[in-house]
Amino acid sequence: MKIYLIGYMGSGKSTLGKGLAKALNIPWIDLDTEIETRYKVSIPDFFSKYGETAFRDVEHKVLTDISLTPDIVISTGGGVPCFHNNMELMNQTGLTIYLQATPEIILTRIGPYAWKRPLFQQMDGTDIMEKIKVHLKSREQYYQQAQITVDAANPDIEELKNLILNNSGSITS
Repeated sequence: MKIYLIGYMGSGKSTLGKGLAKALNIPWIDLDTEIETRYKVSIPDFFSKYGETAFRDVEHKVLTDISLTPDIVISTGGGVPCFHNNMELMNQTGLTIYLQATPEIILTRIGPYAWKRPLFQQMDGTDIMEKIKVHLKSREQYYQQAQITVDAANPDIEELKNLILNNSGSITS
């Protein structure tokens, strides 16, 4: 069973991914961490040195490699579904779960660390909230292609595990 967790930054993909992998007794991988390990550069440094286009190419390559792993939970970066037909790849090779979060939840979760995110460097809180709203709206069309949608406010790992094992539907917490 291969599971892809998708959603905007701060939606809880890494936190839920770890817990879900443990509950399902399969490995977990964070795609951004895998990219940093393989290319020996942080994501912000990669963006500043090579730009977003090069990053999205590398991201697609690593995702394609990982998609060959049979039993794994993969926490993707927030932009993964939006480039290189990655959403189609993920839907064809595994189960996709969209962690749907409101802009307010996202800002609460990333607020103290927003300056580390390439998208939000040089912005204040008001600008960040507006950017989140606009950016999230532009990505929704991709996120909504997921096979399961979960309310990211307070997802229940046990309920999600049961839903995955049944492989259908949508839950909200």
